[in-house]
Amino acid sequence: MKEEFNYLNNLLKVNDKIVICLSGGPDSMCLLSLLIEISKQKKLYLIAAHVNHNVRKASAKEKIFVENYCQKNNVIFESMKIENYHDDNFHNEARNIRYKYFEEIVKKYHAKYLMTAHHGDDLIETVLMRIVRGSNLNGYAGFKKEVKRTNYTIIRPLINITKEEILQYNKLNKIPFVTDLSNKKDKYTRNRYRKNILPFLKKEDPKVHEKFLKFSNTINQYNEYLEGQLQKEYQKTFKDNILEIKIFNEYAEIIKNRIVEKILEDVYHDDLFLINDTHTKEILALIANSKTNLTINLPSGLRVRKSYGKVIFAKEEDVQKDYEYELRDSVFLPNNKTIKLVKESNLTSNYVTRLSSVEVALPLKVRNRHQGDKMAVKKMSGQKKIKDIFIDEKIDLVERDLWPIVVDANDVIIWLPGLKKSKFDKSKKEKYDIIIKYN
Repeated sequence: MKEEFNYLNNLLKVNDKIVICLSGGPDSMCLLSLLIEISKQKKLYLIAAHVNHNVRKASAKEKIFVENYCQKNNVIFESMKIENYHDDNFHNEARNIRYKYFEEIVKKYHAKYLMTAHHGDDLIETVLMRIVRGSNLNGYAGFKKEVKRTNYTIIRPLINITKEEILQYNKLNKIPFVTDLSNKKDKYTRNRYRKNILPFLKKEDPKVHEKFLKFSNTINQYNEYLEGQLQKEYQKTFKDNILEIKIFNEYAEIIKNRIVEKILEDVYHDDLFLINDTHTKEILALIANSKTNLTINLPSGLRVRKSYGKVIFAKEEDVQKDYEYELRDSVFLPNNKTIKLVKESNLTSNYVTRLSSVEVALPLKVRNRHQGDKMAVKKMSGQKKIKDIFIDEKIDLVERDLWPIVVDANDVIIWLPGLKKSKFDKSKKEKYDIIIKYN
């Protein structure tokens, strides 16, 4: 533990404010004891942040234990209790809640560092689980010793040592701690790795954690270089949740893969656990497919739609539902455009239509498309499907769902704004008493 003490002693300055993620287990109590020792000389502001996960009867007692320990050692104590869980993945939701809370405590005290007690065994477990499950370069690396945030830095000082070394240190220095019995239950994936895989690896090489740390650092170095190369290409290729296929196809495969991975990282944020390399492959296959229009659905309602050289990433809740408005004066549309009645216009394009109230049933309405919609297109015999007009005009799939259609009171389509006029449209020389403009 000498190296860890020296690392912290060299890192920390007098009056530094540090938030410690304190569960009360052997790892976090070991870290807290190191910081208390250093604080004797450097007068650190130590803030312990404790989360009661509220899933075990012992949790309440553990909170009292860590609170009393902090009071005895002049450590500021903060805690929160998770009242309800909404996610099927308990560990993921708990982790998200924890880190959001820790960040709040960092901001409250304007702390310089947030420290966690992740150690070498944790790193091995994380790397192995990511490899088996499938991830990307960043995921395969596990986690870093130092991670810089906007206003603070996350530090994992114990990453170079094993659980056994921590337990030995606690025993030697009589550091008290609590034991979470759920860490031994086989129903949790990490526990199975800890129980079945780690002993085998350590038997092969007692210092295997050092090999995994080297692996992690190497992966991080390659990933940082690749990220530097990626940023410009990413900004050119992906904007406003739309990927431009033509630009995307100019890149090498490794850049293509990383762009898709980064899109998923940006879209999913804290729910990234839902995504693996299978989803990345599905998106790459969609892009490479010769078909013009394709759609795939990903976890949490993400819909990935390919349409005329673009790939659109949209959550289901962001997709516009059906709409219908009565056209009295003007209507502001879900596609951020406007349809309005005007007294006069010199335009003759598809962005203006002139109608006679004698030929159409009032009131007029504006709605989105319906299944089987057809329109009697001006200067054409019969009727044409709205779907076919969209295809002919190469209108994007997402835009089709939002595109306005003007109908009369009998739901007869009298105008497809910006694209086609109907047989009801009048020329400037004919009689009309309604002018509608789309812009």
